Amino acid sequence: MMKKPTKILTYALFVLLLGGCSWLSPFKLDIQQGNILDEEAIAQLSTGMTEEQVVFLLGTPLLTAPDNPAQWDYIYQLRRGEKLLEREKLRLMFTPDDQGNLRLSEINHQP
Repeated sequence: MMKKPTKILTYALFVLLLGGCSWLSPFKLDIQQGNILDEEAIAQLSTGMTEEQVVFLLGTPLLTAPDNPAQWDYIYQLRRGEKLLEREKLRLMFTPDDQGNLRLSEINHQP
């Protein structure tokens, strides 16, 4: 039968060794950020669409350039901890029509 200090020391050593095992890393959640880009909605985009039509299909953009409000960026990324698992970017450019309304002129999709 072990003496009490030996038993405590054995348990403490076991806990320290178990804590150092790499397979016991903490659970890391998947973190989604940005706009979830639906491929069907992106396929429906066409040049000449109004801003309202684009917002109806995709929602509001994640970013608009401060110096160029005619550039909209939809960005989606999925991370697990520090590791980037997935990234998708959609940039839309608008130009004014004859009445001064902005119309979709360029679609740049990077899946």
